[in-house]
Amino acid sequence: MEFNLSCNAAESGFIKLPNVEFYGYDIKFYENYTYERCEEVCLKSCKCYGFNFKFNGDKGYYNCFPKSLLLNGYRSPSFENPFYLRLPKASISFYANRKQEIGLDCPLTKQNLLLDRGYKKPKQNRMLQFMVWFASAFGGFEIICICFVWLLLYKTQQRLTGNTQSYLQVVSGFRKFTYAELKKATRNFREEIGRGGSGIVYKGVLSDHRVAAIKRLNEANQGEAEFLAEVSIIGRVNHMNLIEIWGYCVEGNHKLLVYEYMECGSLGENLISGTLDWEKRFDVAVGSARGLAYLHEEYLEWVLHCDVNPQNILLDSNFQSKVADFGLFKLVNRGGGGKNSSFTRVRGTRGYMAPEWISNLPITSKVDVYSYGVVVLEMVTGKSPMTMGGQGSGNKGVMELRELVKWVREKMNGNGENELWIEEIIDPVVKGKCDLRKMEILVQVALECVKEDTDARPTMSQVIERLLPH
Repeated sequence: MEFNLSCNAAESGFIKLPNVEFYGYDIKFYENYTYERCEEVCLKSCKCYGFNFKFNGDKGYYNCFPKSLLLNGYRSPSFENPFYLRLPKASISFYANRKQEIGLDCPLTKQNLLLDRGYKKPKQNRMLQFMVWFASAFGGFEIICICFVWLLLYKTQQRLTGNTQSYLQVVSGFRKFTYAELKKATRNFREEIGRGGSGIVYKGVLSDHRVAAIKRLNEANQGEAEFLAEVSIIGRVNHMNLIEIWGYCVEGNHKLLVYEYMECGSLGENLISGTLDWEKRFDVAVGSARGLAYLHEEYLEWVLHCDVNPQNILLDSNFQSKVADFGLFKLVNRGGGGKNSSFTRVRGTRGYMAPEWISNLPITSKVDVYSYGVVVLEMVTGKSPMTMGGQGSGNKGVMELRELVKWVREKMNGNGENELWIEEIIDPVVKGKCDLRKMEILVQVALECVKEDTDARPTMSQVIERLLPH
């Protein structure tokens, strides 16, 4: 059937063909349209010959498909939606009564050609196809192998790291803490119990109910690799006269060390309060010397403490001394004879620092020996080197801070043959309650430790030999 349709919308109409659908040749797709709007769209186009009006069940509305050609038409009971065929109004009444007789037969003419629907595969190069598949399979296998090897290496590294940490934790209790753990343990770093050149110390209670001293280091600019290397060294330190380190934390700029808590505080606090008798002071001198000797001569690495002072010698409940605060320690190469000149800045506490720090001389274990000697003189006299400079200004530098050493040396040299010089320098707290012979030997050892010439100073093991026979 052929019709001459007018572009005038008033001269055309539609008849409904149930169960009919035409595929393709949509002028446009209109979503969510009413029948009236779809009819209006088709009437406005001279090329529109009808439209499918389909219901979209998923979205719940109708879609409009106006057709420019009526090809590929089918009728089937399975087609639930009708097709609306556009006809001249003069013909609508005639064909409306005969729409069941309207067929979709397309007689074969010169204009209608049957197309060969068969699909012929193009000829393929089987060798090329094989090579492509082989290369793809081999490449995929290589990628799988690389991923497997990488995963195996990663797992091995994780296992070794975990084993090392587990070993340290089992043997020494040393472990890594998170910053959140330590923040909780210290109640947001509330109770400060000490402060030094390397950081601030807070009291905390760990999750296993152990009381700990938690130190926040000031050296936030130190590299993480360097910090972890040093921590791994001090984590293995085990000596009765060295503070026990339970763990560490490194997260971003937060670097912390976790120590055992010492009930009786520092040597400095006890000297100020006058709670130490002569026997306790002598035991502290011997114990501190043992701890430093272990670091200098017996440990796997040579370690310089670099900040020996009364605040860094702690006392447990039995007043046994333990050298603490490894925040400023420095590892020294054994092969270098104990010398090290790689310090980027002066370390230590004024009044206890060896003159090498100021004179730019090589730094060795003798800097700790010097500081130890000053600490011993302070225990004997009860006087701090920080208070021996009188009212003078600070421009005299180190010389002013050596007044304690100078004062003791003058007392000894002026009355060397008279034992009364010892009584003149003794702390009034222990005066008349000490062994003067032991006291004299202790002072002589201390004065040897604070000599200007580093070679003239004894080693810490030699200090122990001088003290223990007495």
